[in-house]
Amino acid sequence: MENKKNFILMYLILLAIVIGIFVASVITFYVCHKNSAGIQSGVSIKGINVSGLTKDEAKELVGEKLKSELNHHLILKYHNYEYYVEVEQFEAEFDLETSLDYAYQIGRSGNVFKDIKDYVFVLMTKIDIHPTLKYNEQALKDYIETIQTQLPDQLEQSSYYVDDDKLVITNGKNGAKIDIGELEKTIVEEVQEVQYKNRCIDIPTFTEYPEKINVQAIHNEIYRQPQNAYYTTQPRMVYAEVIGVDFDVTQVEEQIKQQPDAEEYKIRLQYATPEITVNDLGMDPFPDLLATFSTKYVNNPDRTTNLKLASNKINGKVVMPQEEFSFNRTVGRRTEAAGYRNAAIFSDGQVTDGLGGGICQITSTLYNSVIFANLDITARRNHMFVPSYVKGGEDATVVYGSTDFKFRNSRSYPIKIVSSVENGVAMVSIYGYKNENDPEYEISIATNLVKTTSTSLVYDAFKVYKQNGVVVKREKLSRDTYKKY
Repeated sequence: MENKKNFILMYLILLAIVIGIFVASVITFYVCHKNSAGIQSGVSIKGINVSGLTKDEAKELVGEKLKSELNHHLILKYHNYEYYVEVEQFEAEFDLETSLDYAYQIGRSGNVFKDIKDYVFVLMTKIDIHPTLKYNEQALKDYIETIQTQLPDQLEQSSYYVDDDKLVITNGKNGAKIDIGELEKTIVEEVQEVQYKNRCIDIPTFTEYPEKINVQAIHNEIYRQPQNAYYTTQPRMVYAEVIGVDFDVTQVEEQIKQQPDAEEYKIRLQYATPEITVNDLGMDPFPDLLATFSTKYVNNPDRTTNLKLASNKINGKVVMPQEEFSFNRTVGRRTEAAGYRNAAIFSDGQVTDGLGGGICQITSTLYNSVIFANLDITARRNHMFVPSYVKGGEDATVVYGSTDFKFRNSRSYPIKIVSSVENGVAMVSIYGYKNENDPEYEISIATNLVKTTSTSLVYDAFKVYKQNGVVVKREKLSRDTYKKY
């Protein structure tokens, strides 16, 4: 019995010695750790071991490895359409400073008992710190919206235009709409994990349906009583002619009811023509050249035909104060029957032939002239690629039914568009009247290539105002992302 007691006593003494040695060792290592400049053992950041490194050493090691991992792109896919996403496009980076501070503070809180507890826990179990991914949410949303405009299955709202003596109502088409929130979440998660090199993600979409054709609303917009054009000098004002227009609403509604899936409906309009038009007034009501802009084109017969057709449609167009001009509404659908021919267009991420190819040169020429005339842009999108006839940030693309170019006459006097296509030059000029109600500036567009990646080019465009040759203000027009050829 006595031997057994002695044995237990010796065992307890030995255990106490071992525990004492262990505690002393832990305390010794903890004191050394606390007095050192290094991160304690057992700590990793994003799977990268930073044990014993100073914050600066860890920052350099982790930063270089993460930079290398992030130097790839995600592939977004929709059917045969692909687009690349790179972290620079939405300014993504990891918050290393916060993670490094957290790693360094392990075992250094100032509370000895807590520090020893944390020190032992991390030493025994290891810890991997995942830094937060910071990014520009608006830039990512804008980038996804840019992709949306370039998807092949675009929603087409029902619309209408007037073609000579006919009203043409086009039926809408279902379209694919990107689930922006879901795609943004997926992109961020993939980048957060960094193991996304060449990974392909299906773009999440849902079906978007066009609004039903509202014949009565179209009638309300089209119906006019005839009125002659005239202008006054005191005060100086132009009153455009009004052509009387009407059609039978009930008849059109019945036609749509009988053929609900028809691509378009043609309705003969009833016109009452005024005796005097704005063009009969000549240029006298529009004495001042407000702006002009020209672009050069190569005389490809088919493309040139398209340019001239679109130019003729906008030539002579008068836009009243606060009235909105729509390119698609003015030019109408580009069809073979209207004389349009196949020429190069941007489609599905590549250059191909399409009906009406080239008319975006007229849109872009008009866009620059509108900016120089100090009118308000209300709808404008850039091309998929930088076109040859203007610089990045100076273009405007149109697709009938989905992408329009619009501006509002924000001046206090009507303006008249004069457009021509001849001798290799497309020119659009805007005439009006300069008066004290409309401050006049020398206006230009300044564009900067702000970012280049392996797959894209990003431009910023600014509207620059000058008076007497001195810049008085600058306004940002757009940030445009283009694919590289």
